[in-house]
Amino acid sequence: MQRVCFLLKVRKDRLEEYRERHAAVWPEMLRALTEAGWHNYSLFLREDGLLVGYLETEDFAAAQRAMAATEVNARWQAEMAEFFEALDGAAPDEAMKPLTEVFHLP
Repeated sequence: MQRVCFLLKVRKDRLEEYRERHAAVWPEMLRALTEAGWHNYSLFLREDGLLVGYLETEDFAAAQRAMAATEVNARWQAEMAEFFEALDGAAPDEAMKPLTEVFHLP
């Protein structure tokens, strides 16, 4: 199982709405993530907007491709893009660059 961690930056003026949106993620989006192989997926948000994402999957590139092929992901990414800083024209899920794991205690 591959463990993946990534960082994004949520705009400070949108933090509360970002939290609200993730308290009610669309059921079809949750289903798509699960079917695409995203497991144990968590998002952690710091008060300054730093967002840390963590997930486990067999193959992250394949899991990303599977999500990119869904219509619900396109809708979700379009709605969520306005919440983030420094995406440089990419959708949020395209801007996720995995961090390099340097230590793990199983």
